[in-house]
Amino acid sequence: MIVVTRLNDSQFAINPDLIERINSNPDTTLVMVDGAKYIVTESMTEVIDRILHYRATVIALTHELSASGRLPASRPFGIVDAVEEEDEDGDGHVELDIPVTLRPRKI
Repeated sequence: MIVVTRLNDSQFAINPDLIERINSNPDTTLVMVDGAKYIVTESMTEVIDRILHYRATVIALTHELSASGRLPASRPFGIVDAVEEEDEDGDGHVELDIPVTLRPRKI
């Protein structure tokens, strides 16, 4: 989350991954993917810098957790590799743990 300031000087946190675009004419407006709009006092450059810092922090924390052994290095972010399992029920078939490919929804 990044913290930004409304025109009335109240601050709020917003998820930068949900920002679709940023307009600045003359006020900086954050347009979200759901169509919501927030006018903030920060400049477009400041908002972009905060987003970059947020994302760099997430990546740095991931590397730190991986290096400390608290996050498996072979499976970052819970990504599952195809793993062959034993024939548990003795029917001659071996189950494979295969990740599901994500694709856009049909609307």
